[in-house]
Parts: sequence; structure tokens; C-alpha cells
Amino acid sequence: MFGENTLLVDKSANRANIRRPVFFQRCAVGVVSACATSLALAHSIEGGDASFVASINGPAIGPFIYLGAKHMVTGYDHLLFLVGVIFFLYRPVDVIKYVTLFAVGHSITLLAGVLGGLQVNAYLIDAIIGLSIVYKAFENLGGFERLLGFTLDTRLAVFVFGLFHGLGLATKLQEFSLSDNGLVTNIISFNMGVEIGQILALSGVFIVLTLWRTTGSYLRHAFATNTVLMASGMLLTFYQLSGYFLTSYL
Repeated sequence: MFGENTLLVDKSANRANIRRPVFFQRCAVGVVSACATSLALAHSIEGGDASFVASINGPAIGPFIYLGAKHMVTGYDHLLFLVGVIFFLYRPVDVIKYVTLFAVGHSITLLAGVLGGLQVNAYLIDAIIGLSIVYKAFENLGGFERLLGFTLDTRLAVFVFGLFHGLGLATKLQEFSLSDNGLVTNIISFNMGVEIGQILALSGVFIVLTLWRTTGSYLRHAFATNTVLMASGMLLTFYQLSGYFLTSYL
């Protein structure tokens, strides 16, 4: 249905040729540390945007589309997960299929969270989002096959993690007292913006990956790249869990 057999053959071949350059492994620590603060703030709606959202009363289609697109383009956690998803996808049709599963998942919970009043702890949700990055990078490294002897259904995993990413988006909008006047229109517009931002960001990432694959360095650095992804997800998870325990028990 999703051309999975071809995809798995391609991915297995790539994993078998992954090299572990010492220089890039050492650089990974520095890169991850530099990104830690940005990752921790990946969902934030701050400054003028926050004031605008809090003051809206009535439909504001254009502004909410803009906010959704901006939130996705600057949402490092969402983008890191999607980079992991498409890292070994060579055909645009496969990218579209997997990204669509993710989009359907996060659209469901974004709308349900805000319009349906579904309340979840933001720290725990963001910790799970961090784990989604860890999962995908670990899968790209062949960790499930080598250490556990099995692989998860990537399509199902991408959809399920999409649900959690949507809840992460919803928790940030729930921080504001959104007016009921035009709420449905505004949230749908925000979700449309998220999809637009996702398309723009991933188009750029896919182009870069495609160009990178024409060089010999792609497979040589694939191990280090996914190690950085996994470490970034671990840092984000640890940061969010620390916030949860500090706010809940201290």
C-alpha cells in the first residue's frame, strides 16, 4: 500500500553502509548542547504573537494561518522528528505518504484539544514529543533490528506520534483565553497554517537531503546525523520531565 517493501530494502541497504566518523561523533555533543535551549522553547508562542492571540475576538483567518505557519517553521521538535522520518525516504511519493499520516494525526488532536477542551499536561506531552525524535533516530540507526530483533510499523508510529505532536500544539493555544467568537474558524486557520509551514520547511529539507545524497558524505555522516537527532530528543525529553517534576512536587 505504501511501497513499504521497497522502502525497507533501501533503508536496510543504507544502514548497512553507515559509517561512524569519530570527528562527527565528537561534534555531535557540541551541536546538541547548542540546540538544547532552542528545543526546550520549540512550542512557545511569545511576545507580540502571544498578545495578539489573547486579544482576538472574532474570526481572523489570515493572522492565524500566519501564526500556524510560523509555529511549524520555528518548531524545532516537530521538524527534527520529520527530518528523521524522511531521512531515508528517496521518493517524493513516500515523503508525501508519511508526512500525510503525521499531518492527519496532529490535526485530529489539535482540533480536539482546543475545540473539545481536551486537557493534558504540557510537560509530559512535550517529553513524549522528545521521545518521538529518539524513536525515529533509533530506528534509522537500525537499533530495533539489531538490539531488539524486531521493527515497529513506521506508518503507525508516525501517525501515533502525530497525535502527540498535535496535543503539544493544543497545549500552547490553551494557555490563552481564546474567545469563543470565531474560535472554530481561527483554530482551523491555525491548523492550515501549520500544514503550509510544514510543506515549506520539509520541501527545503528534502531538497537539501536530495543534494546531499549525490555526494559521498551522505552515508558516511548518516550515523552521526541520526546520533545528533537521538541525543537532541533525549535532551528535550529530560528537560520537559525535569520541568514536570519541579512544578508538580516542589
